[in-house]
Amino acid sequence: MTQNDSLATALSRILNAERVSKGTCMIKPISKLITNVLAILKDNHYVGEVNKIEDGRGGAYTLHLLGKINKCGAVKPRYPLQLGDYEKFEKRYLLASGFGVLIVSTSEGIMTHEEAKSKKLGGRLLAYCY
Repeated sequence: MTQNDSLATALSRILNAERVSKGTCMIKPISKLITNVLAILKDNHYVGEVNKIEDGRGGAYTLHLLGKINKCGAVKPRYPLQLGDYEKFEKRYLLASGFGVLIVSTSEGIMTHEEAKSKKLGGRLLAYCY
C-alpha cells in the first residue's frame, strides 16, 4: 500500500480510533512532521502519552487517546497563510473562535495558529483539530 500523505493517514487513524472509543492508537510510518504535529496535539491536551517504537522499518508511535478529539484532519492543498488570513481559515476549519487549533508550518517551525499570530508569522496550513 502506498501512502502519498503520511500526515493525513496518521490523523485519520487517530480520528477513526477516537470514533470507536479505543484507548490507544498506532501510527506508522513516522516522520519529523508527524512527530511535531503529535507534540502540538499533546501540548494542547488532545492526546495523551506518545511512545516511540523502533521496529527497524521506519518506526511507529503508540499514543494514548483521551477522547477529546471531535474532528481532525490534514488540510489539502497546504494553503499559504499571511498574517491577515488566519481568521478566514479559522472560520473555514474550526467550529468557533478559540475552539480548536490550526497547525501551521512557519519559518520558525511547526506551531499552532495562535502562536504564529502572536509571533506575527505566516506560513503554510498543515492540519486542524478540535
